[in-house]
Amino acid sequence: MADRPRRVLVTGAAGGLGRAVLSLLAAEEVAVTALDLRDPGEIRADRMVVGTACDPGVVRDALDGVEAVIHLAATPAPVLGPAEEVFSMNARATFVVLEEAGQAGIGRAAVASSLSILGLAWATRPLHPAYVPVDERLPLQIEDPYALSKQADEATAGMMTRRFGMTTVALRFPRLGEVEGKLRRTEEEWAGDPAAGARELWAYLDVRDAARAAWLAVTRPVHGHHVVSVAAPTTLSAAPTEELLSRFHPGSERRGALPGRTVPIDLSAAERLLGFTAQHTRGGAS
Repeated sequence: MADRPRRVLVTGAAGGLGRAVLSLLAAEEVAVTALDLRDPGEIRADRMVVGTACDPGVVRDALDGVEAVIHLAATPAPVLGPAEEVFSMNARATFVVLEEAGQAGIGRAAVASSLSILGLAWATRPLHPAYVPVDERLPLQIEDPYALSKQADEATAGMMTRRFGMTTVALRFPRLGEVEGKLRRTEEEWAGDPAAGARELWAYLDVRDAARAAWLAVTRPVHGHHVVSVAAPTTLSAAPTEELLSRFHPGSERRGALPGRTVPIDLSAAERLLGFTAQHTRGGAS
């Protein structure tokens, strides 16, 4: 581990992932400043700042005494607002948070990116990855404002590393939830309609594991800018992965064996850089 931050700013703290991060930081006995558009009431943070991450003044206030940032605040889908607002607000929030953090001399930041950056999830027509397992170098096929905002977020994080010498890690999250709740329902949905999971490569991650990935991103002894895919090692489909790919992504080049229910995502960067492997999976610990 690198030096543990004594206080962490968590933006988007009232969301599902935000709350999971707060619970983990409480267990780690790390002080937390929570930033969100609203005060949800009971929240596991000793300081709550209400406002938008797009406002430099609000962010500057929230950064007081902070030593690392976990930036999660975003509109999480292109259907949740006008296209120009989804893109511009997400991109602005990431720029403002990292710019203010850099100006304040903060050296570590984790940024929530998304597997949606590949372009498949929200496209108006079926798209297919150029190859599988997909990795961080896969050519993007973006056609929607949310995926574009994630591309901007990753580029912004890289720029802030060059601008301030800050270590930034952009985490490409798949579908999130708890394996005992939302993800169980997704598994049932995809069992009945495996085509519904093809856009997301049938991938998932428990929010508790996602929170741990974010914590590792601001504490592991890494430097520079990194984009890292994180997911459970298996899919949410009972069908063999090779069978699913042959059926729904038949033109994607196969660059490695994917036995059983292996998720068609290269997770080696997460393990190499962050020491991360998922612990909460459908069917038990990995």
